[in-house]
Amino acid sequence: MATTAPTRPRSAAKTAKVAKAPAPTKAVASDATLTITSKTYSSWSLRGWLLARFAGLDFSEHVLPPDDPSTRAEILLLSSSILVPALTHKGIKVWDTLAIAEYLNETCPDAHLLPADPQARALCRAISGEMHSGFSALRSSLPMNLRGHFPGFKIWSRAQADIDRITAIWRDCLSTYGGPFLFGKQRTIADAMYTPVCTRFATYDVKLDPICQAYCDTMLAQPEMKQWIKEAKAEKIENIDELDVEF
Repeated sequence: MATTAPTRPRSAAKTAKVAKAPAPTKAVASDATLTITSKTYSSWSLRGWLLARFAGLDFSEHVLPPDDPSTRAEILLLSSSILVPALTHKGIKVWDTLAIAEYLNETCPDAHLLPADPQARALCRAISGEMHSGFSALRSSLPMNLRGHFPGFKIWSRAQADIDRITAIWRDCLSTYGGPFLFGKQRTIADAMYTPVCTRFATYDVKLDPICQAYCDTMLAQPEMKQWIKEAKAEKIENIDELDVEF
């Protein structure tokens, strides 16, 4: 199915207040490389990249070519194991997004990627794990695609169940910790894990309640996301037809 010209995903709630990003964490001088794939299509690459940026880690990017068979398999959820993103730091190689998150939390403690409060920290880990291992219907029927916009997209009932669970998590966290981020004023691992979902909701015109829409607007307005989307627009990659078909 033909898509629109590459555009930044549109926000449905233009009047919602958008929180400013916290003061950037001072970059940790390091010899680090983050291996990623397509900025247009790869939600896992985005999660790893956001984690490194939220941590304030100084890193270079190594982008795998889009015609690499393993790259395509991972984007299309055909790979038996997800090995990208991968972070190499001071001779240590870490892959799997949650492993990267825990490593960065230890390496860059001043970034507070996990909340200080034990109960909040446990919840942050739990909902991040849920995003990591769950919501398969959402992943398969609403894949990340920053080049497309599908108004009135028909959502499969199982995908709607995933959406309902995700928005329930957001409402609970925002109510408990006061926003604008899931655990208050500091961006955490959970925000990095759920931000790609915000792009999906924008791409597929998913209707949200005002609280959840405001959270999406907040995350898509973060300077890191503005940079990622800008670079995704400039990415030289052919459309992946399998991701441009309405399910």
